[in-house]
Amino acid sequence: MRAACELAARVLENAGTLVRPSMTTNEIDKAVHQMIIDYGAYPSPLGYGGFPKSVCTSVNECMCHGIPDCRQLQDGDIINIDVTVYLNGYHGDTSKTFLCGNVDDATKRLVKVTEECLERGIAVCKDGALFRKIGKRISEHAEKFGYGIVDRFVGHGVGTVFHSEPLIFHHRNEKPGSMVEGQTFTIEPILTLGTT
Repeated sequence: MRAACELAARVLENAGTLVRPSMTTNEIDKAVHQMIIDYGAYPSPLGYGGFPKSVCTSVNECMCHGIPDCRQLQDGDIINIDVTVYLNGYHGDTSKTFLCGNVDDATKRLVKVTEECLERGIAVCKDGALFRKIGKRISEHAEKFGYGIVDRFVGHGVGTVFHSEPLIFHHRNEKPGSMVEGQTFTIEPILTLGTT
């Protein structure tokens, strides 16, 4: 599991270096695909539920699961790159939002606060902690800035299966469940400047 996650993080970091005006998300997909194959792994999204590409590239208002295409990135865009690799029987899943060129201050702040929300969610994780503490911590921080928290998409268990229990809600909730040492799951808050 650690090796799969470390590989996903390495590929994501490399993909981030490709973000610049005029680059297409198809070009990012092609590079990510090749990196994953070169490391002896498989891109988990490719063919999953019919998904046609090796990586998710979500630009601007596309919240997640964006499909790479021939659209060129523009100066001022933001792009979330979501990399999942399958290595030695395990899926490693990670994503990050990157700034393309000169991004306005309001959008930079949204990206920064979303990253801070992620860190606050991670900080509550320990054996025996309630999963709902993640949503509480994220909500507390996002609300300070007046951001909406998308509740339609959730984090999820990951390991030998790409998407599994537990479901991780990023907003305040009363869902049952406690963390157990050795579990692996994603925390993927999506914040909005406008409505969710």
